[in-house]
Amino acid sequence: MSVVGNGSARVALIGFGLGGKVFHAPLIASVPGLSLDTIVTSDPARQAEARESYPSSRVVDRPEAVWESGAEYDLAVVSTPNSSHLPLGLAALQAGLSVVIDKPLAATAEDGRALAAAAAARGLMLSVFQNRRWDGDFLSVRRLIDEGALGSVHGFESRYERWRPEPKAGTWRERGAPEEAGGLLFDLGSHIVDQALQLFGRPTHVYAEVGRRRPGVEVDDDVFVALTHRDGVRSHLWASVVAAIQGPRFRVLGLRGAYEKYGMDVQEDALVAGGRPGDPDWGREPEGQWGRLSTGEDVRVVETEPGAYQAYYAGVAESLRSGARPPVDVHDSIDVLDVLEAASESARTGQIVELPDQTAAEPSK
Repeated sequence: MSVVGNGSARVALIGFGLGGKVFHAPLIASVPGLSLDTIVTSDPARQAEARESYPSSRVVDRPEAVWESGAEYDLAVVSTPNSSHLPLGLAALQAGLSVVIDKPLAATAEDGRALAAAAAARGLMLSVFQNRRWDGDFLSVRRLIDEGALGSVHGFESRYERWRPEPKAGTWRERGAPEEAGGLLFDLGSHIVDQALQLFGRPTHVYAEVGRRRPGVEVDDDVFVALTHRDGVRSHLWASVVAAIQGPRFRVLGLRGAYEKYGMDVQEDALVAGGRPGDPDWGREPEGQWGRLSTGEDVRVVETEPGAYQAYYAGVAESLRSGARPPVDVHDSIDVLDVLEAASESARTGQIVELPDQTAAEPSK
């Protein structure tokens, strides 16, 4: 891999919508070893915003400008509508660039495997931005499980719920065409399924209920997915934009105790407000949001681990520098797509779907 003189990998960010502007650009710019060299967006208003926010970055209006100068870059970050992940990812790899793709990796598991094969054939890094592995509450769940504080876990509940009773007009996420891979199952479902698989591995069986609750919507906006993992753990996962009262973000049940946590990780709101990693108390939740650990008669508050989205891009920088394993293995995200497709089938047929054990990704500890 070629790098610029200061040792930083040169990054081209493709897309400057919500994902590119709020998550990728500020995180890339804050991590040593990465240089936000170029931002690609065809929208004039977003171009102006990119130039104002990142005056040292070039702004171009088409990704082909990056591919045509592929030798000038080390990494392409694809933060665009789901339907474009496959063609843009393949184009970046063909131009000789390592690639980060926002979740989900692709619109189908088959497309995800095509991307993985193309990266492997060229010896290039391919990773997926599963930033919610670095939510403070999820880090807390992992720590409690790893420490044995809950004993043998048998039940895992995860909710990603919002209150948005009015659909957002004009957004690709609200379009019903299958190739768009819009709707909550592929959007928020990519996060909650990934977290469950990280903790307990690829499931053996999938059951789902996927609905459209708001009048006139084209895509699913209320989702329930039940997973049975190989060791018998059952994960119950919810995603909804029609929940005016949200349930617990996490509820984990073990034979020695249980952990319950309300409220969302604070990092997204901080990024929207202009905060950056390195700010005082970055990723730290107020005490009122901390979860509770119960062992029956004994109930205590557990301080939430600090969230650390920047750790993802720090891992990307290290992978580019040394060839280390990327922070999110692409095959993990193919497993997620397998589960999402099985959930779609289950919701359509009303049946439990058995998931073949073909790319089983063990939970990394």
